[in-house]
Amino acid sequence: MDLLLATASSTPAPAGGGGFDLIGTILWPLKWVVELVLVAWHALFTAIGLPAADGITWVLSIVGLVIIVRAALIPLFVRQIKSQRKMMEIAPELRKVQEKYKGKKDQLSREAMSRETMALYKKHGTNPVASCLPLLVQMPIFFALFSVLNDVTRQAQAGIGGVGLLTAELTQEFYDAKLFGVASLHETLIDAFNTGNTTAIVILLVLVVLMIVSQFFTQLQIISKNLSPEAKTGQAYQMQKIMLYVLPFAFVFSGVFFPLGVVIYWFVSNLWTMGQQFLVIREMPTPGSEAAKAREERLARKGKAIDVSGKVVPMEKYLAEQKRLYEEAEHAKAATPKRQQPVGKQRAKKQAQKQPGSTPGDNGTSSA
Repeated sequence: MDLLLATASSTPAPAGGGGFDLIGTILWPLKWVVELVLVAWHALFTAIGLPAADGITWVLSIVGLVIIVRAALIPLFVRQIKSQRKMMEIAPELRKVQEKYKGKKDQLSREAMSRETMALYKKHGTNPVASCLPLLVQMPIFFALFSVLNDVTRQAQAGIGGVGLLTAELTQEFYDAKLFGVASLHETLIDAFNTGNTTAIVILLVLVVLMIVSQFFTQLQIISKNLSPEAKTGQAYQMQKIMLYVLPFAFVFSGVFFPLGVVIYWFVSNLWTMGQQFLVIREMPTPGSEAAKAREERLARKGKAIDVSGKVVPMEKYLAEQKRLYEEAEHAKAATPKRQQPVGKQRAKKQAQKQPGSTPGDNGTSSA
């Protein structure tokens, strides 16, 4: 309790000992939480017998951090899926708005197009930003972890702890911990090259490659199986295809600056995303996509189908529902009065002459 009170009353200190560290101040609460989760998992693993200063103990603590963060983000992920579904539903209406103002580049037209687009989003209760929420929330946590690991060397050499529960003793243990006895969790590829640590270079290279491949495959899952044909014709799809290759390419260069612990966090997080997306794409695919067709085929082999409300029902019930809907549509079609086409004067005169009791000169009226 004393430790909690001491850390809670502490304030974020500037990294360089002078001046105002804006980024450090913003990340301080998140770094406190990251340290809390890491220390809690570390205490659990040491309680069951794992060595306190061993690399695998701290690696498992980082995996535990991934589990906590991603589990907390599940509600946002569900909201993301719903938002993506609604964006798919309003895609035809969005295209109509775009076509309406196509070629108009004046300020008034742009403002009108923006208003109509936002009104459409508001009407259907969606927003393009909602599909990015999990990533937007994760990034500050990612940077906080990066900052915690990046500060370990300086803090261990100074004999001090982190901003929260990562005490000076735990910081030293973290600093001394090595994965497989060779690669420090705060070590980057550049550090490994500078020290000539060949084994650490190999471990970091393999993990960076796995991180990039898992990131690529995660994006590929979405655009290859879970998009409808209509979605594959829009500009957003082209942007997704570009990002499919741009993001992994960016990680090729940025990955050399990531500490080993951050690379492990990102890779494990990607594995979580891949598994989560696999389940969503398999069980809740986008209507009209290849994944939706595959699911319908699997259900059909089991004698089941999806009704109009999206529920899985027996095939007999589905066929009865389809028959009822067809009959209702036919009945509504028959009950709708046929629209009479406009008839010209000459044609109307000829039709009147053909009617019984009419004479050529009376325009269709009977003679007395």
